[in-house]
Amino acid sequence: MYAMSAQRNKIHPHKYSLWIAMGSITMMFIGFTSAYIVKRAQANWRVFELPKIFWLSTVVILLSSVTIQLAVHQFKQRQMIRYRQLITLTAFLGVVFAALQLYGFSDMAAHGLKLDGAVSVSFIYVIVAMHILHVLGGVVALLVMFFRAFRKNVKVYSPVGIEVAATYWHFVDALWIYLLIFLSVAR
Repeated sequence: MYAMSAQRNKIHPHKYSLWIAMGSITMMFIGFTSAYIVKRAQANWRVFELPKIFWLSTVVILLSSVTIQLAVHQFKQRQMIRYRQLITLTAFLGVVFAALQLYGFSDMAAHGLKLDGAVSVSFIYVIVAMHILHVLGGVVALLVMFFRAFRKNVKVYSPVGIEVAATYWHFVDALWIYLLIFLSVAR
């Protein structure tokens, strides 16, 4: 009886791996933000406003967290048509988020804030670009879920895949909120 109960309480290996990966990603961004704080004391530090488009992109990524959570619910209800729509919408919103972020980079460059300029500007590019890469990694995972959802022969309705994707998606969402607040306050 105890062995059976212990077996049920184990975390799925995919979920465990995801938590390890998220811990590593968190440590990387803690390193970036710590370095940002240390470098901020330099004499050539340049203070500037973040592009307004970063705030709009925040609305997009928050909306995408809602859509992926709805997708998880629809999957568990076996409402596959609605699930497919929501996964597609979430992936689309992830791409829109990344595009808005890149537009923010072009806005920065148009205002003379280039990657080869001040250290503070370079930090913004590196930190935001690394976050964009992690979001695009989430988009790839969503595309895998999307293509699996359209297979004709679905034999197993295990929610583990979509739960892992949703957890990661919420993570990159929360990470962006942290980064935006940090970069807005720690100028």
